[in-house]
Amino acid sequence: MSLNDWFAKGIPSQEYINAMQKHQEDLLHIYNSYTVPDDNEFFSKLKDKNLRVIVITEDWCGDAMMNTPILLHVAEQTEMEVRMILRDSNLELMDQYLTNGKARSIPIFIFIDQAGNEVAKWGPRAEPVQNYVDEIRADLPDKEAGDYKEKFDAMIQIMYSEYKSNPTFWNHVYQSLKTTLSK
Repeated sequence: MSLNDWFAKGIPSQEYINAMQKHQEDLLHIYNSYTVPDDNEFFSKLKDKNLRVIVITEDWCGDAMMNTPILLHVAEQTEMEVRMILRDSNLELMDQYLTNGKARSIPIFIFIDQAGNEVAKWGPRAEPVQNYVDEIRADLPDKEAGDYKEKFDAMIQIMYSEYKSNPTFWNHVYQSLKTTLSK
């Protein structure tokens, strides 16, 4: 399938949000709490590109919960249409966008032009957020350890709490998106 076909198959962003079973409230909290910077020159140049975006996501993903609202604000400023593709039922697309060539990490934002050509790809995390995740993961025991699952679940809760409440992370996401889309 072409990227235009994937875009056509995608779920409109508001429809996706309305159907979310997990993290809907937190995604909406971030969306309602975040204000994009006054970045008119960037928005004007991006709007002129007339892009659309395919978001590979799942509603259980904390990274998607944090990153998607920031993308939606950028999309609103630039009249960019956003469509969601569920990762787990669309591995054919996901496997074309593996992180480090092996991980099905999400979200992945695929920016396409009107002809369906990929213009940019972003995800799954802004670099400073990835550094934070790497730091807290470093404290986990070996996966074979008896307390691994308990420690992993606690780490996820801490991570999600930061994602929901840390505007610095939201700004990192915005700046990372801006850098990617300014190339």
